[in-house]
Amino acid sequence: MKTTKFKYTTLTEEDCELNLFMTVVGMSNIGQGKILPPNQGHPSDYWFNTDQRRVLQEYQIVYITEGSGVFQNRHKVYRITPGSVFVLFPGEWHRYRPLRSTGWKSHYIGLNGDMAKILFKSPYFSPDNPIQNISINGEVLETFDKILSMTLSEKPGYHQICIGLLIAYINQIIAQIRYKEFEGKEIEVKIREARYILNKRINEDVDAKLLAEELNMGYSYFRKMFTKYTGMPPIQYHLQLRIKQAEIMLTSSNKTVKEISYYLGFESAFYFSRVFKEKTNMSPVDFRKIHTV
Repeated sequence: MKTTKFKYTTLTEEDCELNLFMTVVGMSNIGQGKILPPNQGHPSDYWFNTDQRRVLQEYQIVYITEGSGVFQNRHKVYRITPGSVFVLFPGEWHRYRPLRSTGWKSHYIGLNGDMAKILFKSPYFSPDNPIQNISINGEVLETFDKILSMTLSEKPGYHQICIGLLIAYINQIIAQIRYKEFEGKEIEVKIREARYILNKRINEDVDAKLLAEELNMGYSYFRKMFTKYTGMPPIQYHLQLRIKQAEIMLTSSNKTVKEISYYLGFESAFYFSRVFKEKTNMSPVDFRKIHTV
């Protein structure tokens, strides 16, 4: 069984025109007493020397599932443990290595493009905060294995499929970071209760400040933690629920746009149509035409 598998992608012009593309995907299992795998087979731009600083012109996301080590950038030295995920940023020097006493198993993906810049604008990763720990997660590893397997096989169209998997992979990691931040804490119970209430009140306007009072929480803290947990403020979350329900009603009922807007508690059909178009990029009437057979 190979302890190291990797593949640098051969990109076509069509691939490079994508807003997001992969440059490399690999897995490395470094045993005890070793520092890093040999540079053989890697382009010189990627060569590693643990005594020197390396700078890449792309993003890389590295997931350590076994062993421990250290990571260093211009900000400080960080301890790496099983479950650590760290991001290498383009133009930022770095170096990292496993401890000789433990070795480590790493999974890494290189990516670039305009969407990569957006993905790593996440508050969870930045050059001065490059590391998170998500424990060992089977779902994340399963997605990585699919990306690696498809890249190694290089079947026609594999890169486009892998891009979709890569976005899922990054979102799975971010979801795990969010979950660990709230796991076992009272605030998670409160947010789950808030989400239940917002779902139950899908056909009426909700005042987020009154909702916070109902949950015996200060509004600012409630809004901040709800946003961190769900990715959006409570009122936007509630609005998304109403729009999703509107989509279902538009495609599965004969209710008019006015009736749907009334049912969902919007102040007028005009206002509902405006909000619906802002969220879906089409009017309710056009949405019904396109999505109804």
